[in-house]
Amino acid sequence: MKLTAILLVISICLYHVQSFYLPGLAPVNYCKNGEDTNTCKSKVDLYVNRLNTEESVIPYEYNHFDFCLPSEELKSPVENLGQVVFGERIRPSPYKIRFMENQTCTLLCKKTYSGNDPQDNLKLSTLRKGIGLNYQHHWIVDNMPVTTCYDTEENEQFCTTGFPMGCYSKNGRQTCAKPVSKMDASYIHNHVDLTITYHSGAKEEWGSQFQENGGRIISVKVVPRSIDHRGKPCSQTEDYLSLPIKNLQQGETFEIFYTYSVTFIENNKVKWSSRWDYILESMQHTNIQWFSILNSAVIVLFLSGMVAMILLRTLHKDIARYNQIDNGEDAQEEFGWKLVHGDVFRPPRKGMLLSVLLGSGVQVFCMTLVTLAFACLGFLSPANRGALMTCAMVLYVLLGSPAGYVSARIYKSFGGEKWKSNVLLTSMLAPGIVFGLFFFMNLILWAKGSSAAIPFSTLLGLLALWWLVSVPLTFIGAFFGFRKRAIEHPVRTNQIPRLIPEQSIYTQAIPGIIMGGVLPFGCIFIQLYFILKSIWSSQMYYMFGLLFLVFIILVITCAETTILLCYFHLCAEDYHWWWRSYLTSGFTAIYLFLYCCHYFFTKLQIEDLASTFLYFGYTLIMVFLFNLMTGTIGFFACFWFIRQIYSVVKVD
Repeated sequence: MKLTAILLVISICLYHVQSFYLPGLAPVNYCKNGEDTNTCKSKVDLYVNRLNTEESVIPYEYNHFDFCLPSEELKSPVENLGQVVFGERIRPSPYKIRFMENQTCTLLCKKTYSGNDPQDNLKLSTLRKGIGLNYQHHWIVDNMPVTTCYDTEENEQFCTTGFPMGCYSKNGRQTCAKPVSKMDASYIHNHVDLTITYHSGAKEEWGSQFQENGGRIISVKVVPRSIDHRGKPCSQTEDYLSLPIKNLQQGETFEIFYTYSVTFIENNKVKWSSRWDYILESMQHTNIQWFSILNSAVIVLFLSGMVAMILLRTLHKDIARYNQIDNGEDAQEEFGWKLVHGDVFRPPRKGMLLSVLLGSGVQVFCMTLVTLAFACLGFLSPANRGALMTCAMVLYVLLGSPAGYVSARIYKSFGGEKWKSNVLLTSMLAPGIVFGLFFFMNLILWAKGSSAAIPFSTLLGLLALWWLVSVPLTFIGAFFGFRKRAIEHPVRTNQIPRLIPEQSIYTQAIPGIIMGGVLPFGCIFIQLYFILKSIWSSQMYYMFGLLFLVFIILVITCAETTILLCYFHLCAEDYHWWWRSYLTSGFTAIYLFLYCCHYFFTKLQIEDLASTFLYFGYTLIMVFLFNLMTGTIGFFACFWFIRQIYSVVKVD
């Protein structure tokens, strides 16, 4: 009877799951010559996003370049926190598209520039600068990015999101599709050919939402062109429209006709649920080297296994040998980690700062773990714009309690009594550094008029999340942490510190810390390339499953590398392991910074000072958070290891 009831509940759940879609990902049904209703739309909305480029970190809104604007009655869609922080500015466009209605060279608007108006010369100069820096349009139709597709040398199609606002011929280099006659000229893409592919579906597939002459959009591709209309829109000419090289003189005028064409194509071979595949597969074919990533993961796993095997085997012999010693004099003659049992748990210098960094590191680690888990489950897909950043920021704010609890417990184990300072530093230090860097860079973006500049109201919202949510939660976590009894160590600490013998170059602090970050960085540097490419080159990152695997490998590698080096230092009778365990794995962040510098100088063509400063500012935020996470992983792995080995040996 129970089994029947369980099967009935599962069947009901599966029936309802079929009609469930993630927020913002539900399909939209379109129909021809119909009115917009709850079940069917006739108007196809085209939204424009910010324009960006690989040659500058500073993006701009669509209206910055004086393109055709829609009527003020059209409202912009509501953007989430992640989109605002990332600088996305989605706005309605003046393009009028009806489902299954083809259009040939429709006039969008006409722009006239006069030499009598200094503002017009400034607008033309802005257009020339944008084309020279290769700024890219990013359009959205039915929550799908509008793509540009090219044929590669292997006779395969490569599709990328966005398309350039123009092309140029300058200093012997030209980016136009065909040879141009003028040198040192900029050509505006004032015409676009839109090809919208739709899936008409079937009544069995759509159910009650099925519409005759209806369909669902599965792709939107664009071919930008520059056409010199010669004073007459949609004139039959193949000449490019070049912008004036210099400012217009008094009495001179210049006209730009913006036009577009729309073609609808039916394709029932591709279902709506698979419509992102052609974009992701194209990026995978050209950018993602699966074999290299998996090969790196296998190598790191193999090395981690070897480290664990050697460590456990050596420790087993040490513990067995120490436990067989009955004479205290023999024990004193032993050379190894047992000799420092009276000093290994001696509180470190700057214990307050260490406990604060560890609390913040736990906060970053939990945020990363939960965010990647949600991403693997599909809740943070590329179609759900801004969801990844929103999820990370909300989780970071809500995880203030674990940060306060861990920081309080560690600080109390050091014998600290300034609990108010500990709580304030835990809630203020790391978020304050991140917010300070972010605010300073935001001032530069404000000065540049960039779309990435965060509105003042959003900054107030971020401060409210920090002060009204994160800080109280940190206080609550610290309250419970200080109420708990101090952590009891398996051995007592001597009153007089033991003298540390002279160390060889391999067991000194700095060489050990530098070597400690090599192996963890080795397991992430290939994946790091694609992450940086998605951030700075507008590529979509979607391999969250593989990223989660690399994250787990990183955690294991940081832990085992720190434990191994810590064991070597203890065998050399150096018991200063507290800070060293944090810095050993945390030094991976330095390699991360060096790799970001390498990426900047070899992969990007950024030259202006503001973009350079912004790049390294955002890089410092990423490196700082990464240092907190990896350093915390290494510390707690070493802390657990030392408690284990000193709790299983006989200590007189």
